[in-house]
Amino acid sequence: MRHSTPRTRGTAASRVARAAGTAALAVAAALAGTGGALALGPGAPAADQKVDGVIVVAGNSCGWTGASTSALPPDTLTVDRTTINTPGGNLACGGGIAATLNNNPVFVFDDAAGTARTDLIDITGRQSFISCRYKATGIVWDRDATSRKYVNRAFTAAKASGSFLCPGSVATPAGDASMLFR
Repeated sequence: MRHSTPRTRGTAASRVARAAGTAALAVAAALAGTGGALALGPGAPAADQKVDGVIVVAGNSCGWTGASTSALPPDTLTVDRTTINTPGGNLACGGGIAATLNNNPVFVFDDAAGTARTDLIDITGRQSFISCRYKATGIVWDRDATSRKYVNRAFTAAKASGSFLCPGSVATPAGDASMLFR
């Protein structure tokens, strides 16, 4: 019996799904990488303009710590992608996925509404021989109580380039990513 064709198709389909998941993960991770500091009271230590992020895609987790931002929330800020991507950052994913943030996202905060919004996230996800680039705009994050932890609302990223095996878009459900500004 010959099983290589079905196995190859299953493997290719898995790789496509994982690559799409990687791209979505990267998008969410990039989003999670915007930030500022925890709310500070009198006598509290100074914030260090860093952000930690995590996202789960197709059962795989990606995360980073200590990415640099240009300001502290609620001021508008930019996240420095070189402090998320390796070698300058420590973005790491499980499941054989690799992700790269291609832009420095700008975040705008609305403390009265308890939200943050990002302008553009441009991410490339890779697994094995498949590379997919996705862009998402207008992503909204909800603040967790009075902390500076934010959790994503659902969003869809459109394919910008990559293999024909990459889906035309990837959806990230609400709550699959978070960011913590410190």
